[in-house]
Amino acid sequence: MRLPNGAIPKKEETYGVLKFSALRREKMKTNDNGTVSDEVTERVYDMRCKAQGCLLSVGIPADVPLKDFKPGDEVELVNPVSGAMATPTFGNAAEVHWWTKADDIILRGKGQTSPQGGPSRSEPGKNDGK
Repeated sequence: MRLPNGAIPKKEETYGVLKFSALRREKMKTNDNGTVSDEVTERVYDMRCKAQGCLLSVGIPADVPLKDFKPGDEVELVNPVSGAMATPTFGNAAEVHWWTKADDIILRGKGQTSPQGGPSRSEPGKNDGK
């Protein structure tokens, strides 16, 4: 099973209060020969999710400036999309991998994209060619 385009969650009910934690990793582009390049394609940030009671990892496009929020800052996601991929295992079970992506992370209630600023995009995962 796969939700390739994801589902658009109700932010408040799904995430509740999100508190910024840290940059988890940068995803790099893979070259045609299979080697990893120096080009960043996505940054994955961790935040504590009150409603889910867990650490939530969120992918943000690489063209959005690097976030330098303080750990514990209350943030919100811009245009979040969540999805899952399930891989069948032995018997009638499956291993499920959940993912969340967003256009940006902003300080909660501030209406700004980050301390440095940054672009606002209308559709998650879409490149508008600008």
